Formats: sequence, structure tokens, C-alpha cells
Amino acid sequence: MNAPRIALVTGANQGLGRALVEGLAARMGPDDTVLLTGRDERRVTDAAREVTGLPETRSRVEGRVLDVTDTDAIAHLADELRQRHGGIDIVISNAVARMLPGESQSARADEFIDVSNTATHAMLRSFGPVLRPGGRFLVVASSLGTLGHLDPALHDLFDGASLDQVEYAVESWRSAVHHRTTAEAGWPLWLNVPSKVAQVAAVRAVAAERRQDDLASDTLIASVCPGMVDTATSRPWFDDFSQAKSPAEAAEAVLDLVFAEHVDPALYGELVRFGAALDWHSGKPLVEQDLKLTP
Repeated sequence: MNAPRIALVTGANQGLGRALVEGLAARMGPDDTVLLTGRDERRVTDAAREVTGLPETRSRVEGRVLDVTDTDAIAHLADELRQRHGGIDIVISNAVARMLPGESQSARADEFIDVSNTATHAMLRSFGPVLRPGGRFLVVASSLGTLGHLDPALHDLFDGASLDQVEYAVESWRSAVHHRTTAEAGWPLWLNVPSKVAQVAAVRAVAAERRQDDLASDTLIASVCPGMVDTATSRPWFDDFSQAKSPAEAAEAVLDLVFAEHVDPALYGELVRFGAALDWHSGKPLVEQDLKLTP
């Protein structure tokens, strides 16, 4: 008999995160538990109750308050799961700060970086060591996370970097935003681009250290691109949503990766979109004038 499994999703009150919880709860067994996490206790409680009541739900769904900008809280939860369950089987780091096109990029930089990057680093540092053999650890990023979307002068900050080096690069970028020196350093104005590149680089850094042991135990660490998803976070940025997927549709490809019978070595540590690895060095800097960004 297999031991009960534990799964955790951050940013799970709504949108893709909520859909991922629903999919996990439908695919996992009655002895398994899915932790639906978010910052607001009422919304977390309501969401967990609603998912529990869905006819497709098979596993237990437990709401847990987790502010991903609180690195101590992340470490505490990881340690709790280690002590109570011996670790965790599925981690999907999905939290993101919502930003509107007309908002100042520099004014929102700290919140955006803390939620998307500092939290990703903390999740990798705290939950990576308690991921059980055969586990899955996925960080939701986007196709903007390939290195080519940055100015070539910045590539060495992330290419082949350790997690410590990625963290240093992120903090250097944050400092440049606050000192309004991003343009001369080559950083794009749009926060989403360096943020996603740094997320993917952080995953690659951790995966590089663990690759041999993880592949031997059929364990996967990767970043994932769910494609264009029609959510409240993404809708303000695009005029044409005709090709966008619903959160439930987008979650399917991510969940297929989670529940794949065996880990494909070609996907380990990579940015995966619809079951295929994206070339880390692909992409080109965006024409930011088309995005009508506010500094």
C-alpha cells in the first residue's frame, strides 16, 4: 500500500492556482491531502470548502494561510510537513502579484519581486530538501523566462548561476529599479521579464545540484509555462484572448507533468511548455513601447 501523498499549491485562491488544486484533488486518492494556500484566511477557507464540495474531488483539501513573502512562514510550513509526514510529494509554486498596465513599474517593484522571486527562492530552499523521492516540484513561470528576452549584457548573471548568484542578481536588479538606473544597466522596464528569467534560472540552479540523485529516484524539479491563461491577472495586458485557455484547461498540461509515470530527463530542470522543454537561450528583448508601460 502506497503512503498517503501531500501536495501544496501557492497562490491557490483563484485562477490557475485554484484550478491546479481542483485537478490535484480530482486525480489524487482519498488518503491524500492537497494544501490550498493563500494570504487571506477567509478566502483560503472558502476556496478549500468549495473545492471539497466538487463532485470530482477525491482527496482531502485543506486550506492553509501562507504569505509567500514571509520566508520564515515558508520554512516553518516545510519543517512542519517534514515532522508530521516525513516530507512532501508535490509542490507547485504559483503565487504572483497582480499588476495593471497603467501602474508604475518602480512603485510596485518590491511587492512584485518579493512574491515572484524572493518567494520562489524561499520555496526552493525550504521545500526542496523535504521533497520525497518520486516527488514533483514545479515553479509556474512563462515563456518570457528564457534568457534571450534579456539584453545580452545581462546573460552572465543568470546563465549557469547558482541560487545564491541568482538571488544576488535579483537584488541588483531591485536596486537598479529603485535608483532608476535600469536602462543604463540593460534591464527592461517591464518587471515581468527579468522576474520570469530569474525564476527559471533559480530552478535551473537547484536542479543542476540535484539532477543525478533526482533522476535516479524519479523526482522532478522544473519550471512550467501554462501558456496564455484567461485570468484577472493576465486579461488587462492583452487585447486578444481568442487563443487563451481557461484556468482549468491550462492546469491540465501542468498536471500531466505532475502525474507522468516517469520523469523525462530532457524536461528535468527545464522550462516546460505543453510537455516540451523550451530552449533556455531562446527569445529576444521585447519592444516595450508596444506595452505602454509606466516607469
